[in-house]
Amino acid sequence: CAQKVLSLPPSEIPSKSKVVWEKFSPQTKFERQLYHYGTFPEGFHWGVLSSAYQVEGGWNADGKGPCVWDTFTQKPGNIPNNDNGDVACDSYNKIDADLYMLRALKVKTYRFSLSWSRIFPNGYKSSLNQKGVDYYNRLIDGLIANNIAPMVTLYHWDLPQALQNINGWDNPEMINIFNEYCDFCYATFGDRVKFWITFNEPQTIAWSGYGLGQIPPNVNQPGDAPYRVAHNLLKAHAQVYHTYDEKYRASQGGLVSISLNAEWAEPLDINVPREVVAADRALQFQLGWFAHPIFKNGDYPDAMKWQVGNKSELQGLTESRLPSFTDEDKAFIQGTADVFCINTYTTKVVHHVTSRLDIESYETDQDVEKDNADDSINTAVNEQKAVAWGLRRLLNWLKEEYGDPEIYITENGVATGTAITVDDTDRIFFLNTYIDEALKAHNLDGVRVKGYIASSLMDSFEWLKGYTVGYGLHYVNFKLSSRPRSPKRSAHLYFDIMNNNGFPLTEDVEMLYGHFPGGFMWSTARHLFHLFMLKHHR
Repeated sequence: CAQKVLSLPPSEIPSKSKVVWEKFSPQTKFERQLYHYGTFPEGFHWGVLSSAYQVEGGWNADGKGPCVWDTFTQKPGNIPNNDNGDVACDSYNKIDADLYMLRALKVKTYRFSLSWSRIFPNGYKSSLNQKGVDYYNRLIDGLIANNIAPMVTLYHWDLPQALQNINGWDNPEMINIFNEYCDFCYATFGDRVKFWITFNEPQTIAWSGYGLGQIPPNVNQPGDAPYRVAHNLLKAHAQVYHTYDEKYRASQGGLVSISLNAEWAEPLDINVPREVVAADRALQFQLGWFAHPIFKNGDYPDAMKWQVGNKSELQGLTESRLPSFTDEDKAFIQGTADVFCINTYTTKVVHHVTSRLDIESYETDQDVEKDNADDSINTAVNEQKAVAWGLRRLLNWLKEEYGDPEIYITENGVATGTAITVDDTDRIFFLNTYIDEALKAHNLDGVRVKGYIASSLMDSFEWLKGYTVGYGLHYVNFKLSSRPRSPKRSAHLYFDIMNNNGFPLTEDVEMLYGHFPGGFMWSTARHLFHLFMLKHHR
């Protein structure tokens, strides 16, 4: 097996990430709950986000072609209540309403995605739909007029159905097809867009889409398809990064990155080396799968190569299920991100297990098991329990593992149920605690956190959950055709946090802090009765 060139067993593979666990190992539950007062530096990027399929609607309006999510959600039984994104928040017809919310919040950045099939209905430039281009020009121009910087995601899961008909991201031809689409977007919108994100959560695309088969294109091939798809996604990302570099960077001066997703992995017992290595391995499989090639050496993490390579050999395969990069590939992929973008929601406690060999799966390849943290707080999405202290640890891990990059938190938020409309106290608690942990990482640990994007601007179509949960700072009444928006209490809180650039010490809190005057007498005392009792006890 090609991957057996690794000479170290996985329990001995070194990792800079151990610094993070050693750094925080003395941290008590009390210390986690301490509130840190302070502010982010001037120029910090505060924002909110949405994505095309979740908010736009107009699924077939003005020449738009169908995407894989249209195909999937329009089939009865796939989504609760048969919900779909046919209308969603109707943002395609309500640009002014969206701009009003953004202007009222006074955000500096709006992260949104382009619908590929609205611009190229069949995925190819030859099918150019000018009305789709006009829609995005109006949105971008409206943002610029309100001093809001567009942060544009080129691909947020909604592949044109015509391209899925040629096997989607499992087809290497997609590398050049995606490059043609991105090249057009750079040329058309790049005079105003200065922050591009190529893919949103490629790990979710590869694993949930092609491994578990949960989300479109619903391919259930857990042993090999996710690895092939990730291979193509990494090459596609690198290609469009170089296209921007070679053709547009000098004239447009923007940034290009990729939004990766991770949950913090806390070892079950930080005093047991095997458990620390297991937690590190979980992070390498989820985050390092894409971050290691881009931010380190152009190749997959050693932990992945060892695990998948050796399991493949034991399963009787002639080569590893994890593809290999050529030296040329590695040089092409390495360094293809200007900043580090991370999406994160929760923390898991991880411990080592020995998985069955008769199951070929990205999941069992990891030899780990994940549980909820003891102090996690329930949310409307069971797998996304709130564990604020994990964010600080994750940010420190990124700093140590990837050479202290500039980091943007490009997605972070909490789901609430449909019974919650505007009085969303859970989200207020979430924003206060999570943003404060990011502030601790910046101010106390020296992590170069440059921006925070809250999920999300408004309630929207939440993928497999439909409209049964909401992440929005604004409530959307989906029962009314006009889709009215109303600010929640969390919108007012987030406005204050952004306006204050964090959590400055307020007067009512500041009065609790101070100094005694010079010459103040400090001493110790002992009670005479205590001395008397000691004497007679002897």
